[in-house]
Amino acid sequence: MITLLTGLLSVLALLVLLPVLLLFTQVVLACLPARALPAPHGTRPRLAVLVPAHNEAAVIGATLASIQAQLHEDDRVLVVADNCSDDTAALARAAGAQVAERQHAQLRGKGYALDHGVRQLAESPPQVVIIIDADCKVTAGSFDYLARGCVDSGRPVQALDLMRAPPGAGLKVQVAEFAWRMKNLVRPRGMRRVGLPCQLMGTGMAFRWEDLATANLATGHLVEDLKLGLDFCRAGKPPLFCPEAEVISLFPLSQEGLSNQRTRWEHGHLGVLLSDGPRLVCSALARGNVPLLAMALDLLVPPLALLSLVLAATFTLSWLAGLWLGVWLPAALSSVALSLLLTAVVLAWGRFSREVIPFSVLIYAPFYAARKIPLYLGFLIRRQVEWVRSRREGD
Repeated sequence: MITLLTGLLSVLALLVLLPVLLLFTQVVLACLPARALPAPHGTRPRLAVLVPAHNEAAVIGATLASIQAQLHEDDRVLVVADNCSDDTAALARAAGAQVAERQHAQLRGKGYALDHGVRQLAESPPQVVIIIDADCKVTAGSFDYLARGCVDSGRPVQALDLMRAPPGAGLKVQVAEFAWRMKNLVRPRGMRRVGLPCQLMGTGMAFRWEDLATANLATGHLVEDLKLGLDFCRAGKPPLFCPEAEVISLFPLSQEGLSNQRTRWEHGHLGVLLSDGPRLVCSALARGNVPLLAMALDLLVPPLALLSLVLAATFTLSWLAGLWLGVWLPAALSSVALSLLLTAVVLAWGRFSREVIPFSVLIYAPFYAARKIPLYLGFLIRRQVEWVRSRREGD
């Protein structure tokens, strides 16, 4: 009985240690001096900016202003007003964008909006398509890096996608901002440092027209961006991370908006992790596909809050078993994992978040993770499978 318990706890501790070790490695690599891309030069490819929008009247004007400031004479911007019941389409037209309106009672979600937009662009195809969410602002010069990088490499290019806590946000939203920076800045920067690809993030994505036109976009998948990046990697075109280009948005302040957003992202991520992760690892190993293996292993790192919760439970059980039964291997493994995770968090904060997030926010992080337990239980009991837009202020 003791031998069986030792074996089970050791396997559990090892399964937790592996993603922690990968996360720690990504953070350490990200802290090394970056290899900056050369400044863009030469003629920029002709591009179209595709903006999927569902009831985004409150923010579409600011988004389009940041986009249009970077367009050249032959460029264009297409807003897909998808199942809108507000003034999104009218405001986008008034701002000078081309608008395609789409209504469908059953086929709802961002993937269907993107597919509709690509079919509209096919009438006069650009060289590069850049996808920007309707609630994002694009920093100056981003399109130059994305478009040229995409054409030069022949691969999709992903900008740095940051979400920030709005003024007056509480500790919960500030912790969410740190977790977002860890996922979308630190980890892909570490992968790029050794020439490995990143996951696609849903906004700030650039594609060559011939690649996007043949991609399978018309799905209602909760994390269509994650799936699309893996599809491109399987096809030999792993996405490149380009932090020189930035897209920025704000977390919703409303509890409903935050809840919808977290549930969609995390249930979607966990669903892909469980259904595709192990299979992708095996496939990549069998084919000797290093980029696909890197993306598959990165996919197997669960959300930071969930990883912390599982590690805390494993650490507690392992030490109880050690004190009660004298079984110390699981306790040693879980202790190493806990040390690595804490070190990774402190390193990431000190290198990439010190100026925007007080250290005191990290002290609240365990309580933040505990409050997400119902979200993860919901994945086991009643998983979200349909796309639901996050409610924003002014809705």
